[in-house]
Amino acid sequence: MTVELADLDDPRVQAVLDRHVTRARAETGRGSAHALDHEGLRAPDITLWALWDDDIVIGVGALKRLSADHGEIKSMHTVEERRRTGAGSAMLLHLIAAAREAGMSRLSLETGSWPYFIPARALYARFGFVECGPFGDYLPDPNSVFMTLDLRGVTVPSRTLASVQRLPGERA
Repeated sequence: MTVELADLDDPRVQAVLDRHVTRARAETGRGSAHALDHEGLRAPDITLWALWDDDIVIGVGALKRLSADHGEIKSMHTVEERRRTGAGSAMLLHLIAAAREAGMSRLSLETGSWPYFIPARALYARFGFVECGPFGDYLPDPNSVFMTLDLRGVTVPSRTLASVQRLPGERA
């Protein structure tokens, strides 16, 4: 598995993002899904990566800069057939390392409160994320769970197998 900066014009990346947005919206309350579409992920304060297994995209994850020291995980998704294989952990390790390398001391996320999101919340908790109140532009919502991680107290390798970065289209 390798993590590369994602090319939002790559149909393989688009397909995984489309699956993520469709499922997130289907599995949460109306108006409470905050998954970003392709255009939302093109914002200048967002960096998107794709997790590859050879030439197949098996996951995506984005880092949004909220302030100089606070980032948000956006659009983290592993394709269903690759869940429980370490792919989600690899992407999460990459996002944590990228946030630290960008000088962030706090990393937060919003995910759903519905049963579909229990495995995602468990993954984040295994890496030290704890529930918190809404942050950024979010408002309290019974369909959302907010989590945060203080990066100053976390020991994560600055480079892991999953944090190998390449330019879009560049293969190993």
